[in-house]
Amino acid sequence: MKKLLAAAVLVSSPAFAQDMVLTDYDGSFDDATFAVESAIVGQGLVIDYVSHTGEMLARTAADVGSDVKIFEAADIFLFCSAKVSRAVMEADPMNIVHCPYTVYVIEKDGKVEVGHRSYPEGPMQQVEELLSGIVAEAVGE
Repeated sequence: MKKLLAAAVLVSSPAFAQDMVLTDYDGSFDDATFAVESAIVGQGLVIDYVSHTGEMLARTAADVGSDVKIFEAADIFLFCSAKVSRAVMEADPMNIVHCPYTVYVIEKDGKVEVGHRSYPEGPMQQVEELLSGIVAEAVGE
């Protein structure tokens, strides 16, 4: 039914490269965003903001001189966990650079995926576990 893409993939831009974990979603973009929202709220967390990045990219393409369609749809859910954030920032206050945490849903080339960035070894693995659990729940793993 829904399957996990086992390997992390490397995404690059001119400024930086960052690992992220992608999981295939067997269903529509709207169903995936509902599932992600439900999984986050189901953890007792509050979604601070949903960035409709796909809509923004489509809306502004002509303004920046582009006709490239990057995504059919893309939303990013931003949120924090008081418990996990406190633990990772007590371990190293500079872990603040990783907050808030994000889970994204993208639709590209007819394929819907749910994912999150990969975090550094050490205390930030608590965040990685939280996000991996949210994604797994959202995709029905």
